[in-house]
Order: sequence, then structure tokens, then C-alpha cells
Amino acid sequence: MESDAIARVRSHPKFAELIEKRTRYGWTLAIVMLAIYYGFILIIAFVPQLLGVPVAPGAVTTIGIPLGIVIILAAFVLTGLYVRRANSEFDALVRDILEAVK
Repeated sequence: MESDAIARVRSHPKFAELIEKRTRYGWTLAIVMLAIYYGFILIIAFVPQLLGVPVAPGAVTTIGIPLGIVIILAAFVLTGLYVRRANSEFDALVRDILEAVK
């Protein structure tokens, strides 16, 4: 009986829509985060002196510190974007699928 319910869920058109949307959005956010992170790594590899420039004349803090903080914050923001969409759009699709399959 349980396998019958699973088969009905998997054959539902909204299930395919859910999987496609969730996968595409997840990959998009992952690519954005990888681009940010590897961009930082490429700066370290090829232009490290850029990260050593002070943020203001005579300042002790260099550009590398705020840039690193921005990278960490970007991870939190991208996670928040995913959670926000998952809690609204993706959960609504799941509810629709479960209602239709009952």
C-alpha cells in the first residue's frame, strides 16, 4: 500500500514540477556561491596585493577583511533565499501534491 502511495506521488505532474524547480534553484544558488568563493580564491592566487590594500589611508584593516566577511554573509543570504522559497513555493507544491494523492 505504501509503495502505491509513493507511485501516485511520483506520477503526479506537480511532483515533477517540484523536483525540476527545486533542482534548478538549488543549482543556481550553488553556482552563485561557488563563483563568489572561487572568485575570492582567484584573487588570492593572482592578485594577492589587492587584498592588502588598506580600506582607508592609514587604516590597519585591509580590503581582504571586509571582502571575507561579505563572502560569509553571501552564504547566509543565499541560504535564506533558499529557505524563503522552500517555505513558500516548494511547501505549497508539496501540500498540493499530498492533497491530490489522498
